Amino acid sequence: MQYGKYDNEFWESCDELVKSSEIVIDRPKNSVHPKYKDFIYPVDYGYLKETKSMDGSGIDIWIGSLNDKKLDSILCTIDLLKKDSEIKFLFGCDENEKRIIYHLMNEKMMRAIMIERSCR
Repeated sequence: MQYGKYDNEFWESCDELVKSSEIVIDRPKNSVHPKYKDFIYPVDYGYLKETKSMDGSGIDIWIGSLNDKKLDSILCTIDLLKKDSEIKFLFGCDENEKRIIYHLMNEKMMRAIMIERSCR
């Protein structure tokens, strides 16, 4: 089987989800998580309105500081506390923001891998 055959189409589909959805920022940069007071959001965080993720809510999205907003990475997460998995889009994040988010998503009972877009 040829792996990678559909990579461009996957990323184009992700782009279309972002483009066709309203981004709702419900956790602005430097805000505190409503349940976990030691969890501070390092960049804007929200979801794509009228989409659905594994938890039944909208697809999560981190919105970075780059002016040229592009979707170039996703995180696949496993949360052992909630016993769920999700994907999270990284949109307009610079390398430092990606590193911070990656480490944040690998604390306590959560683990994540980052998949970076290698094709455009």
